[in-house]
Amino acid sequence: MRKAFCWQVPRHYNIAADVLDKHEPWRPAMYWEDWQGNERTLTFGDMQALTNRTANALRAYGVSEGDRVAVMLPPLPETAAAFLATYKLGGVLLSLSVLYGDDSIVHRLRDCSAKVVVTDAANRERIDRVRDGLPQLEHVLVVDEEFGRAVARSSDRCETLDTPADQAAQIYYTSGTTGTTGLAKGIVHAHRYLLAHNEFEIVHDVRDDEVFHSTGEWAWIAGIIPGILGPWRFGAPIAVFARQGGYDPRQTLYVLEKYEVKNLFAPPTALRAMAALGEISDRYPGISLRLACSGGEPLNPEVISWFTRQFEIPVMDFYGLSESYPLCTNYPTMAIRPGSMGKPTPGWQVALLDDDEQPVPVGESGEICLRARTNPHYPLGYWNRAEDTRRVFGGTWFHTRDVARRDGDGYIWYEVRNDDVIISAGYRIGPFEVESALVAHPKVVEAAAVAFPDHLRGHIVKAFVRVLPDTEPTDQLAGEIQSFVRERLSAYAYPRAIEFVDDLPKTLTGKIRRIELRERETKRAPTLS
Repeated sequence: MRKAFCWQVPRHYNIAADVLDKHEPWRPAMYWEDWQGNERTLTFGDMQALTNRTANALRAYGVSEGDRVAVMLPPLPETAAAFLATYKLGGVLLSLSVLYGDDSIVHRLRDCSAKVVVTDAANRERIDRVRDGLPQLEHVLVVDEEFGRAVARSSDRCETLDTPADQAAQIYYTSGTTGTTGLAKGIVHAHRYLLAHNEFEIVHDVRDDEVFHSTGEWAWIAGIIPGILGPWRFGAPIAVFARQGGYDPRQTLYVLEKYEVKNLFAPPTALRAMAALGEISDRYPGISLRLACSGGEPLNPEVISWFTRQFEIPVMDFYGLSESYPLCTNYPTMAIRPGSMGKPTPGWQVALLDDDEQPVPVGESGEICLRARTNPHYPLGYWNRAEDTRRVFGGTWFHTRDVARRDGDGYIWYEVRNDDVIISAGYRIGPFEVESALVAHPKVVEAAAVAFPDHLRGHIVKAFVRVLPDTEPTDQLAGEIQSFVRERLSAYAYPRAIEFVDDLPKTLTGKIRRIELRERETKRAPTLS
């Protein structure tokens, strides 16, 4: 099937036309609720009108084809409208997280020369605070102040620009996950990149009469694609919850039950938080999920087992990056092997290669690589960085720096990032397998494994462990956990050091920052050895 797959990419394609314009106006589009209990229900007709008004208001402020439009908002109907309005005008969208600090905001706005920022009153001060360093920024448009009034006054009719499929549509910033260094670089995707997200058809099996919910923040590719663009492309309504503060798994379960969600996308961090609640099926009897998917980082088999016990469905794991996703997926039509990220997605030429870009044998470790320029998702490059673009995207293969192995049945099993591997006494140890064994312990909620300097072995495995709230982190418990992992892995792979922590450092997308833990241990090593 994968070898016979052929992409059909038209010469002209605009995301807004495919995601919004084509739908019948009476169909439900969004069920929105916030942490205070405020609710809004919008049809596709409502979203079409709001998006057209927003596009006309942006045009009145000088936005035209090719201009970069930054949007820094919580998940609101107005946020989705600003995204789609930017596409309609042929602009280039930069979605900013409300969690960013000042330096991150300034770097992104300055790097892409954003012309306008669309935000709200709660975040306006943050932009005003750094505006002197952004001479190219012409307007800060506040949705609950004057810009909102301008939107309300604008016409609800607006033609969508017939953009070339290869025209830039979106910038996502990444912190060097594929070999670049220094400040975050803007990955530029064309309108055509949405066409590559066939997982909503072959994996999610999206249906226009079923509600879809994603827990990811819309600032990132794994938030905006499953949160808005993927479901809406197939006409499915989305349930959106605007939370205050950090992630609370009980809010997700509330949404799943209240809105009769059938299709869920949640990153592993969210699923692990749900699993930490224990047995919940009796507390949320109205949940009626049909499909659940996850992606963004490896998913522990124990979490999949917990989810299956609670909801009687498996979790289908994805693999991908901001540059290209999903390279690998699980499908409803094939047996799920917990811990595997499935098989290459149809139309994605994925291979496991050695250092000479040659395929590795079955069962051996190799770097996950994507044949360059072979599907619509392949990036245009990095914004204003020709040399990095040539080096990362210009060869025969795109290198992910992630290592995996393929079993005899074609399933791919994630092992490690090249820079996360732990070498102890000559053994190469992937932290993910250690972490999976750790979280299988009944008292462990979350864990991270890193290399710790050791005079004898060079490095040993050290684990940072977060336990259940009512569990006392004692030396005895640490010993029990070590024995537990050693029995499941090996004498060289178990964590010889365990440190109990209240929390683990994470990126804004919820991925554990092992690099921060490694650096911390390197600095502490002289005093601990």
